Amino acid sequence: MNKKTVRDIEWNGKRALVRVDFNVPLDENGEITDDTRIRESLPTIRYLLEHGASVVLMSHLGRPNKAKSEAEMIRKFSLKPAAERLFELLPEASTVNKTRVVSGEAAEAAAADLQPGQVLLLENTRFDKREEANDPTLAAEFARLGDIYVNDAFGSSHRAHASTEGVARLLPGVAGFLLEKELNFLVDTIANPQRPFVTIIGGAKISDKIGVINNLLGKVDALLIGGGMANTFLAAQGYDMADSLVEQESLDIARQLINKASGSKVKLVLPTDAVIADAFSADAQRQVVSVDAIPAGWRMLDIGPASVTAFSEFVVGAKTVIWNGPMGVFELEPFAVGTNTIAQALAQATAAGAITVVGGGDSVAAIEQSGLADQVSHISTGGGASLELLEGKELPGVVVLQDA
Repeated sequence: MNKKTVRDIEWNGKRALVRVDFNVPLDENGEITDDTRIRESLPTIRYLLEHGASVVLMSHLGRPNKAKSEAEMIRKFSLKPAAERLFELLPEASTVNKTRVVSGEAAEAAAADLQPGQVLLLENTRFDKREEANDPTLAAEFARLGDIYVNDAFGSSHRAHASTEGVARLLPGVAGFLLEKELNFLVDTIANPQRPFVTIIGGAKISDKIGVINNLLGKVDALLIGGGMANTFLAAQGYDMADSLVEQESLDIARQLINKASGSKVKLVLPTDAVIADAFSADAQRQVVSVDAIPAGWRMLDIGPASVTAFSEFVVGAKTVIWNGPMGVFELEPFAVGTNTIAQALAQATAAGAITVVGGGDSVAAIEQSGLADQVSHISTGGGASLELLEGKELPGVVVLQDA
């Protein structure tokens, strides 16, 4: 990574303005159900505190613009639960306070009162409509809250917002440890892979990942396609997919990608058999058939056992693996076998010394559901950001940081 990090700054007596990703899931009672993103921010925050800095944190949470009233917005989208959880996880901080405002005089006064070792969390940045518009006036208000800007919110770095891109044009900007780790795994893994390099792409739609597939076709040794998007690839080859999800508007694109792969050294691997059902339900009748024998009224909801075996052999034999997207409707237990087996294959490859990276919300949920999250090399915290990196795009929140 060719950007400066928190290690390149003398922090003693400085105030760090840190963009974190506290976009955590909350239940109906406002309780955090998964604090992974808060925990991932701790190494950077601790480093800053240990090196004599005071810390002002910024984050968004959800989409408060969908709230019907200000009271509902505060009840559902306030960062208060995140502040409380951070205080529990960070006992070495002398204080962890939270403002009721995003910026302005009250925030500036609270930031000015901070002493080394103290932490302040601003209210949800999206409470201010100027945030997503990357309004320069809001960026300037943020800039008055710190001396040095730190981006440690990989999951938001693909968005050019006031707290991710605008403020870094006004303050010296460096990367935190989480951002550094994400970039090292995702960028370096693609740029300098150990081979064989295998990527598994799943999920529902080709249209969501055209750029990813296009970019990786020139880099990987094998590209395995599962999930709903496999249906469209198979339909593009002339198979009758019956009631399976098929993107009719993407059939030409699928053919182009198949032709591109056939003209290269990349192996584009599609399922040869399928777990099919007569309804989209865990209670539906189901059977295993070849992909050329799906009867009318049935739909493919998982890759079949022969495909699971073939995909797993590619993964276990690889030295570098990137996985983005489930192999089937893993939320329904009868159709989770393909996804769970890929998770097991990744764990096996990791144990054999491979670099294994999991990105994308559904893939992360699947690897965690399988209980194997601690047996892969890296799980990305940013779905959209990881996809854009896999497409070969630059992230606005990273480009703007100082070069090393």
